[in-house]
Amino acid sequence: MSLYLWLNILTFSIPFFLSFDKRVHFYTRWKFFFPAMALTMIIFLVWDAIFTHYGVWRFNDQYISGWRLLGLPLEEYLFFITVPYASVFTIYVFDHYFPNIRIRDSLVRLITLFLIAALLFIAVFYRDRAYTLVNFVFAAIVLALVYFTSPRLLRQFYLSYLVILVPFILVNGILTGSFIEDQVVWYNDFENLGIRLGTIPIEDIFYGMSLILLSYYLTEILHSLSKRHSKP
Repeated sequence: MSLYLWLNILTFSIPFFLSFDKRVHFYTRWKFFFPAMALTMIIFLVWDAIFTHYGVWRFNDQYISGWRLLGLPLEEYLFFITVPYASVFTIYVFDHYFPNIRIRDSLVRLITLFLIAALLFIAVFYRDRAYTLVNFVFAAIVLALVYFTSPRLLRQFYLSYLVILVPFILVNGILTGSFIEDQVVWYNDFENLGIRLGTIPIEDIFYGMSLILLSYYLTEILHSLSKRHSKP
């Protein structure tokens, strides 16, 4: 079994078994989460396949299975299931176990507007670098979408994401070469800022933010729509 597949299994397994916790009962949101995850997955897979084709990044055959579709290994498809699942589950854990820990609306506004402005500025300034440009513009769009339609979600998300970053950085660190001889995913530094947290390109922090926030946002939108339709 490949290293990348093991990372997917470990990422998914604990949150999955804890999904039946009597307080969080995340399994009751599966009917909203999985469609939301699928929509998010489509966007990221298209982006992923294009970047793989043009050499923005590539995958090391030493650490993956031989099965590929559109140039992407099986493990990469699973990544867009396991990481959103574990991360959105974590957000709901915080929501149920720490309901009184929230960021004030004024601070949410400050953080969000600052991030949007900074991401767009850097994207324009480094528009010749594909990963930086696409990633930062997309992250800014997702932040703006959530802020202007469901800003309450950000009160919980920002705090939760700080916690999610710990396992995310560990898994992503391994994927980018930490603790192993080579890299599972190789990045072309001519297409990013060249700034790394250990072995992780700084862009990955906002890539993860977009992936998780969009999955969470769409889950909540589908949940809200379901409640409206169920009312007499």
